[in-house]
Amino acid sequence: MKPSEGDEEVRWRAGVLAGLPESSEFRVARPVRAADGDWVAEGWEATRVVAGEPDQRRVEEVVRAGEAFHAAVAGVARPSFLDRRWNPWGNGEWLAWEPVDSVGHGMKTVVRRPSVLLDELLAVRVPVVMVEQIVHADLLGNVLFAEGLPPAIIDWAAYWRPAAWASAVAVVDAMVWHGFDFGLARRWADVPGWGQLLVRAAIFRLATWGAAGWSAEPQEAYGPVTRDVVEFVRGGG
Repeated sequence: MKPSEGDEEVRWRAGVLAGLPESSEFRVARPVRAADGDWVAEGWEATRVVAGEPDQRRVEEVVRAGEAFHAAVAGVARPSFLDRRWNPWGNGEWLAWEPVDSVGHGMKTVVRRPSVLLDELLAVRVPVVMVEQIVHADLLGNVLFAEGLPPAIIDWAAYWRPAAWASAVAVVDAMVWHGFDFGLARRWADVPGWGQLLVRAAIFRLATWGAAGWSAEPQEAYGPVTRDVVEFVRGGG
């Protein structure tokens, strides 16, 4: 059980996951209805327990599980709550994808804190045209592994972007926080637009950090990754 972060989103997510066919490639934490049949009860949601533990060193397996999950939900329509949800993560996603000079979206106010690293990434960002769908944009710590079972995907952070961007976010997270060098990112270099997806993944994380008002920007962690991503893009990646 956990507190609902938005009843509309909880009900949408639960409806999708409840109807998702079983797969040999991944598991999901199935939602549990309240006694009155709703997916939310007094501000809480619940899912069934799934066996497993996260392992952020198993990046390729995380990406494969994410790819299988995204293939399974590719036909899901864009949910309308995305137009109304606004938080630091939404702010980061907006800066990663929308025009650099954009200052807002409807009633949303975009926050962009001063950041040398963010400026370097925005300088190499160019428009891309890719098929978009509903994705899970926080995979690395939310894929659980248990012996003899497919990976389990939990805590769905839903966004409407290219599926490969979600993979890029997982790869950037692994390089920033779990000791991987840029050789990890090069394993997916044949993915169309991979360099721009890495740029947007790094912007997403850095812009979220600034909008959330957390401690000083983690330049020591993000600096090397930012430089590698920028060099990769400028080299034609």
